[in-house]
Amino acid sequence: MTSTADIQRAVDPARPPQPRRATWAVLRPLVLRLHFYAGILIAPFLLVAATTGLLYAASFQIENVVYRHELTAPVTQTTVPLSEQVTAARQALPEGKVTAVRPAAEPGLTTRVLLDVPNLPESTQMAVFVDPGTGQVRGTLESYGGSGALPVRAWISDLHRRLHLGEPGRIYSELAASWLWVVALGGLALWLSRRRRNGRRLRGLLTPDRAATGLRRTLSWHGSVGLWAVLGVLFLSATGLTWSKYAGENIGELRTRFGWATPSINTDLGEHAGHTGHAGHAASGGQAGDTADVGIDKIAQAAASWRLSGPLEIVPPAEPGAAYVVKEIRKTAPTRLDQLAFDPATGQFVGELRFADYPLAAKLTEWGIDAHMGLLFGLANQIVLAAIAIGLITLIVLGYRMWWRRRPTRGFGRPYPRGGWRAVHWGVLAPLALLALVVGYFLPLMGISLAAFLVIDTLLGLRSRVAG
Repeated sequence: MTSTADIQRAVDPARPPQPRRATWAVLRPLVLRLHFYAGILIAPFLLVAATTGLLYAASFQIENVVYRHELTAPVTQTTVPLSEQVTAARQALPEGKVTAVRPAAEPGLTTRVLLDVPNLPESTQMAVFVDPGTGQVRGTLESYGGSGALPVRAWISDLHRRLHLGEPGRIYSELAASWLWVVALGGLALWLSRRRRNGRRLRGLLTPDRAATGLRRTLSWHGSVGLWAVLGVLFLSATGLTWSKYAGENIGELRTRFGWATPSINTDLGEHAGHTGHAGHAASGGQAGDTADVGIDKIAQAAASWRLSGPLEIVPPAEPGAAYVVKEIRKTAPTRLDQLAFDPATGQFVGELRFADYPLAAKLTEWGIDAHMGLLFGLANQIVLAAIAIGLITLIVLGYRMWWRRRPTRGFGRPYPRGGWRAVHWGVLAPLALLALVVGYFLPLMGISLAAFLVIDTLLGLRSRVAG
């Protein structure tokens, strides 16, 4: 079969054959167009997420200042027994049921007793703060989720996750996290390709071109800031998706299927159960029950003999036949999340779950979430998160500035030319289409919004043809 190049050589033998365009050369218009549309349409969601994330990075310090009275206590030479501190908390909220106790981790801090109280929202408990030196209650506050966020931090967290709109509000954050990695990788590829096209040195990519003016100067700042922020942005996108509604469920199913889920300690005593039949003084309320209970003081002593390090959380049995669980809850590196189970009737050790035995994927998930929340490396972690958030805000502002400079006199903007996909070889285009379908399946909001982009772009193209 005669090719187009053969025909051209026959007509004009002196004309050299046209070389096949490199893969990136034909893909670049597609990446440019996707980066343009995603930047324009998704950037508002990213801007809100980055701004609220910046506020959340400072929420721990805000919480410590606002609730200083509840969180701290005068340093004393002696402390009252932990059981008496729990009793004081029970007296402050007699309608509540103790679900966990967090003894003061160091002098100058209060003991936090968590109680289930009727008519509280889901995942919400009341926290009673007790002075360990005197046994006096210093205050009560609502405590949210497993992190124990107090009202001000919980308010900031809900603003970041859901904009205080309930479950529908989670769509905004999931949409932002779903597209963030696409925008970041697309921008990275476009910026690095400029080094090859323009012969720029690495330093010219890492730092903005101060000699440039106008649009080129804005683009230089946009690219350089993006290059510095890209790893952090990708990390926030990946870890943020684990909390999302739809993509998060898919990720959870994958983790369960491959055995990567976070394990849980077995609290069923079974054959380890001690003798029952006499009344015990339960830590979950200080009331007589049908099951013997050595008390929370003995459990705390037993945990100390196993060299668990604070801060700790002691969870009393939720029902007869269940064990006490003592957990390490240190999120900062080195992470300490070991858990031990004790028979409430005898105080004997009956089981353990060591963080070292977690599957690697479960460890990575734990570390990723803690780093996303600013917990893993303490203040340094929060500073890095704030820097990434500021970088992302800067990128969005510069991106809109470029669009404003490139805008036509009228209309939405001047996107890059349509039809670039026609120049892509089917051997490249088919895998890309398959990848888009797979990603769209696991990230449903991204798949739906991408389909909407394609439909809108097609309709705009048809309109321009008819108008032309």
